[in-house]
Amino acid sequence: MIKTTEPAKQQDYIAPAQTRIGHVHLKVADLNRSLGFYRDLLGFELTTMYGDQAAFISAGGYHHHIGLNTWHSKDAPPAPVNGVGLYHTAIVYPTRKDLAIIFDRLRRAHYPLTGAADHGVSEALYLNDPDGNGVELYWDRPREQWPHYPDGTLEMYTRPLNLEDLLKELDKD
Repeated sequence: MIKTTEPAKQQDYIAPAQTRIGHVHLKVADLNRSLGFYRDLLGFELTTMYGDQAAFISAGGYHHHIGLNTWHSKDAPPAPVNGVGLYHTAIVYPTRKDLAIIFDRLRRAHYPLTGAADHGVSEALYLNDPDGNGVELYWDRPREQWPHYPDGTLEMYTRPLNLEDLLKELDKD
């Protein structure tokens, strides 16, 4: 635990509800290979390049949701699985149909998943990027559908995601 000498009022600070994660910046071994995954397969748009060492990509015109760089990692091997570091980057899609569309793209490209789960509050696909970084692709169910325990706390779980049912979203208008 971090000890602080801040006044009690500041120790009780809670981040505002509007706080969000702005972007993730990944060290990659091969910039073009990573762009092939994040831009060409997942559909993010390239916003800018820093020479041949870094790229910034986004959804919807934001300056960047994902930074990719080779500044300290060009041609490096993947980070060890059993070590400290980023577990995964989570990318949230606005609707279940959007998750179905990206799942269909992955399936058609024969890109392997490492898992697929229904968490009660969300449905998620898990995979690794070309550098072995974990990636979660998911959508959140509407808050009013989130399961709760009798005491009011969230009931999050990990159950198998029915991928065939997910693909049925592609047939809906």
